Amino acid sequence: MQTTLLKAKLHRARVTHSELEYEGSCAIDGVLLDRAGIREYEQIHIYNVNNGARFITYAIRAQDGSGIVSVNGAAARHAAPNDIVIICAYAVLSQAELLNYQPNLIYVNEKNQIERVGHAIPVQAA
Repeated sequence: MQTTLLKAKLHRARVTHSELEYEGSCAIDGVLLDRAGIREYEQIHIYNVNNGARFITYAIRAQDGSGIVSVNGAAARHAAPNDIVIICAYAVLSQAELLNYQPNLIYVNEKNQIERVGHAIPVQAA
């Protein structure tokens, strides 16, 4: 049996560009991609905190350290500059791979700079 789990998350990134006429994809600062372990052309899921839109596209590499998160092509209809998004990548793991698995959780500030890195989502008390 295989299980699909969260591989990486860029939490509360801010959209810097929305390019409807671009070929497609989501351009993301290369530093963020590397730290999260998301590869260029890898499928990503984007969850827009501002409007509730949830959509799938693929990552392309923007300039390292630029802070760019550009939602392009048809996906640009789902996000505007300054929207806050959660960008996730998933992996399919075997039962053996599940034993010591931890996702890469990257938390960014309003300039899309890394504030902290984690490997488990903290549980909040009810």
